[in-house]
Amino acid sequence: MNAPFANDLLGWKTSKKGLVPNTADTDNAASKMIAARVLDVLGVPDGIPTGVVDPKSGRPLERAVAHHLRLELPEHDHEREWNVHSAPVPISSFVQYSHLKEVDRLVKANLELQITLGRDYLIKPDVAVSLPGRTISDLRFLHAAVSCKWTIRSDRVQNIRHENNQMIRHRRERLPHLVTVTAEPLPSRLAAIARGTGEVDAVYHIAYGALDQAVRELSTGRHIQTDQLDAWEECIGLGRVRPFSDLAPTLARW
Repeated sequence: MNAPFANDLLGWKTSKKGLVPNTADTDNAASKMIAARVLDVLGVPDGIPTGVVDPKSGRPLERAVAHHLRLELPEHDHEREWNVHSAPVPISSFVQYSHLKEVDRLVKANLELQITLGRDYLIKPDVAVSLPGRTISDLRFLHAAVSCKWTIRSDRVQNIRHENNQMIRHRRERLPHLVTVTAEPLPSRLAAIARGTGEVDAVYHIAYGALDQAVRELSTGRHIQTDQLDAWEECIGLGRVRPFSDLAPTLARW
């Protein structure tokens, strides 16, 4: 259930408060406790800096997800010509959103349109998965747009919802998979993005199995409030938070 790269990314980092899990909100006791227990379950050595010290530097989660999908998608469906793009690509490069190139040209040339429409429709997914167009000369189809968020905060939730709503609103033809991959340890924050009206197909957690064990153990021992277990069970009961191992088969079979 845990991503094969989870132990390479998750670990301890040095902060003003000493060593803390590199996914934890250092101002939130439950976040630190759950994140630390996740590391214990994963067998990450305690007491020394490990994993990714600065997850925001060098896009480590995005690179790991892209590498995994390049390997796994052909295993699940070798007949399709998968392309997992190694760098963020604007959605206007794909069939469903190619018309946005002309929209952007018109907006650039008209100040009133810039003020009215903005330019936030030119989205570059963290990881894009595409399939061939109808002919050799056609643009490729955007099959999946994967938003990779190391942790979940309120501003990041709104950013995910906004970008996905733009892709829903502006698409022509089939909607791509719109999914999120995260390492966020706090169930109440996962619920903030997992709940909703369909902006996100599902949230895939890179340490799902370890997090499930950690939340249940800490809640049973009354080390964290039961509302964190309630939020976790709500998310998994709805199928809105899923193991990372489900991601490749889902993209390959749908």
